Amino acid sequence: MHCNHNIKFALISLNFLNLPTFKTNYNIMLRSHNCGELRKKDCGKEVILYGWVQRTRDLGGMTFIDIRDRYGITQLTFSAELNVELYKKAKSLGREYVIKASGTVVERSNKNFQIPTGEVEIIVHSLELLNNSDNIPFTIEDDTDGGEELRMKYRYLDLRRNVVKQNLLIRHLLAFETRNFLNQFDFIEIDTPILIKSTPEGARDFLVPSRMNPGQFYALPQSPQTFKQLLMIGGLDRYFQIAKCFRDEDFRADRQPEFTQIDCEMSFVNKEDIYELFESLIGHLFAKIKNIELDDFSVMTYNDAMKYYGTDKPDTRFGMKLVELNEFAKEKGFKVFDDAEFVAGIKVPQCAYYSRKQIDELTEWVKRPQIGGKGLVYVKVNDDGTIKSSVDKFFNEDDLKNWANHFNAEKGDLLLIMAGDKNPTRRALGELRLEMANRLKLKDPAKYECVWVEEFPLLEWDDVTGRYYAMHHPFTSPVEEDLSKLDTEPNNVRANAYDLVINGVEIGGGSIRINNRDLQLKMFNILGLSNEEIENQFGFLMNAFCYGAPPHGGIALGFDRLCALFAGTDSIRDVIAFPKNNAGRDVMIDSPAPIDEKQLKELHLKLDNLQ
Repeated sequence: MHCNHNIKFALISLNFLNLPTFKTNYNIMLRSHNCGELRKKDCGKEVILYGWVQRTRDLGGMTFIDIRDRYGITQLTFSAELNVELYKKAKSLGREYVIKASGTVVERSNKNFQIPTGEVEIIVHSLELLNNSDNIPFTIEDDTDGGEELRMKYRYLDLRRNVVKQNLLIRHLLAFETRNFLNQFDFIEIDTPILIKSTPEGARDFLVPSRMNPGQFYALPQSPQTFKQLLMIGGLDRYFQIAKCFRDEDFRADRQPEFTQIDCEMSFVNKEDIYELFESLIGHLFAKIKNIELDDFSVMTYNDAMKYYGTDKPDTRFGMKLVELNEFAKEKGFKVFDDAEFVAGIKVPQCAYYSRKQIDELTEWVKRPQIGGKGLVYVKVNDDGTIKSSVDKFFNEDDLKNWANHFNAEKGDLLLIMAGDKNPTRRALGELRLEMANRLKLKDPAKYECVWVEEFPLLEWDDVTGRYYAMHHPFTSPVEEDLSKLDTEPNNVRANAYDLVINGVEIGGGSIRINNRDLQLKMFNILGLSNEEIENQFGFLMNAFCYGAPPHGGIALGFDRLCALFAGTDSIRDVIAFPKNNAGRDVMIDSPAPIDEKQLKELHLKLDNLQ
């Protein structure tokens, strides 16, 4: 376990579904109160509410309207006996009409304890229709009847739903508390440029043509990386920014073409300093927003993460670690194992009862292209102590017992084994491990396991291009003990880099940076950049290194992923006010879209070159 941070933080409970009394002084506004505020203590008060019609219920002579705003719902009551015209007016209102209601707070006879205002209602004296509404395309309810694409098209309506509002409130509070915390530790928030220079390393850039400089382009930043390093060279010591970043890459649930990160950099630190401070930040956020005190963060090397979990973002809330089987399974006449570089498996607790049909289904699952497995071997350790496998023809009972002992298998356990090249097989087993955890409901949503993964390879070799690429980015410093290997075996150099993983989700990553011009030049040369390319793309940084660059390092936390983790959703789209869909389109405003030919000419672009 990593040493516990010594920065203290208070536990403050915030209950999102039962929000506390609001401090806004509505008496200086059109409304006297909001729709989530009134309680029994307010009975007898004359109030003015504004909001939307959530639903109406007519009981013959009595009509009830639920009026809703951002803060909650309050019941309005209309009686034909008291005011028949007002009663008729209330009956004519449709869903999502905008209204103003004035009346007296009274105690409800039929209370609704499911909502904070459920002990009171308003006897309405005056009702004003402020705006009507067309028939809505989906119901504005927590459990709506609208699909995701439809709700994204009408996102401004989806924002009225409680679950979406709560997610955006979580996002606001995370940003607010992050700023508060970092400010206490001498960080200053600095905006870095959005229009920058394109570089070839990393994902594709979004490019912006320059009207004033024909044929030249800005790029939108994939991160503020070089600028925050320049801020350290500028002596600003501790920087942060909740930064918008852009990457033109394929999309999935946890990626968007534009995303937000908590970007930080510090001077005169080592990785342990960074661990301590950002463990405290994450702990502070969990305490403030979820009223949870986290356990100590653990530390794991990249090699161990791949060996035991098949991924560099391990979910450690449950077991089923990968177990290598080469010494027990090879050279026994089973060609699949004998010809494979690597044989390994996982122990699935108490699943020996799985039928052949269920195992065949799992076999087909691992063979899917996105998993890449070639097949699946099973071994059942039955309750009576006997062992049954799909390879009984090749392995005797003693062999299989050795396997079971190697896995520490108990009666009732199931072993699932795969073979092939080492890295793809590990990745496939890692995916199978997660799938089995989903099926067996082993991922406890109330449990948070935080892991630092460190000592990544500095470089990755690409056979297609015949060159090395930086595994993180080209400004990452090597581990000091491995510096001598840069010239002789660069593929074995470890990076002084680290990722923060929570429940199997990569929340952030960072490194100690190169601050020496000669070492940075060597890194660029290993990556295959010519002197001309280095000067054109990074000349400003190389020059800055000539003027006393301090040792520095930092981290970038994925703000959208952090918000999704706190909101309990798998998709960052759920915590972004106006997200793009899986194709990178904003279906609400229909973007991206063609532009006028006149605009193209102003940008010195020809339409025939863009088709």
